[in-house]
Amino acid sequence: MSNNTEVPVTTPQPSHLDEAVALIDDIRAMKQRVPNFVVPESKAARQGLGRAASVPPQFIELTTLATRNNEELARGGSFGPAELRDLTEYADAYDPVADELEAMALFVRHSVRVARNKVGSSALMTYNMAQRLAKRPETASLAPHVQDMRIALGNPRRKAKSKPAPEQPSPVTPSSPAIPPKQ
Repeated sequence: MSNNTEVPVTTPQPSHLDEAVALIDDIRAMKQRVPNFVVPESKAARQGLGRAASVPPQFIELTTLATRNNEELARGGSFGPAELRDLTEYADAYDPVADELEAMALFVRHSVRVARNKVGSSALMTYNMAQRLAKRPETASLAPHVQDMRIALGNPRRKAKSKPAPEQPSPVTPSSPAIPPKQ
């Protein structure tokens, strides 16, 4: 009689790093889906777009209408009414996408900070407990660990406050005559 026992196959869970790398790849792939995607050449290039990029839509409509009705306003190489409307629709449609991505970035940063806070709080509680326990004879072996933690934390042991030096009388300067004390 054969002993036919099956060993369950377990698939290891991907690490947080693996998941984060995959998500970054997905985010980078989204660039391909955004039409007219432009990476700024410099910070100055981005800042130089502000004034013209913020003109009111009514102003754009008026200039488009004026260009269509007056040939002298049509410039060689300028956008026609259809191209201007398409770019306006693009800007209106993708502005909320940028807002959503910025909000997502803020929420991810907050989530990261919350995780670091939990880890840091736990480590500080452990350090505090180790400091107290290291003072007991039965757990004095924790003292070297407390010292290592103190150094790693960057919080060297504070020196006792020294007493301030007694005040020295100010020297008399030649421009001010010395006044003898009243007797």
